[in-house]
Amino acid sequence: MSEQSLQELYSPRSACFGCGPASSRGLHIRSFPSGGDEVVAEWTPEAQYEAYPGMLNGGIIGTLLDCHSNWAAAWHLMRRAGTERPPCTVTADYSIKLLRPTPSDTKLTLTAIVVESTDDRAIVEARLLAGEKVCATCRGIFVAVKPGHPAYHRW
Repeated sequence: MSEQSLQELYSPRSACFGCGPASSRGLHIRSFPSGGDEVVAEWTPEAQYEAYPGMLNGGIIGTLLDCHSNWAAAWHLMRRAGTERPPCTVTADYSIKLLRPTPSDTKLTLTAIVVESTDDRAIVEARLLAGEKVCATCRGIFVAVKPGHPAYHRW
């Protein structure tokens, strides 16, 4: 994927460990709209993110799904409001289900879609796949923050 991701387009100076383009040691998740409200990403693990040889660490899986879902929410809320930039959204709640060990020797695919929303929040369901196998799922609530919140205008 060579075009700009949502992160690169709307938050190029972000230092977020999971999705910040400016993070020197981060995961550099690159999320792309894929029609409707679905957002997709591909990410290739490195050995430093393993729990044990050949398998990805659960905390890294959580970070991948959290950040990717957050961008799906921001993208959706931007489109819902008809604005040119997404609101700065934060994670209010999320849960991860680790369904099977996630291999660290293959490209992974992340998918996320908004399943419910209001003007300032979105509920997102996401999946992490290795090939055709779903290794983990996520469901989270992501909220657009207002002035006075520490994350406001961090993008």
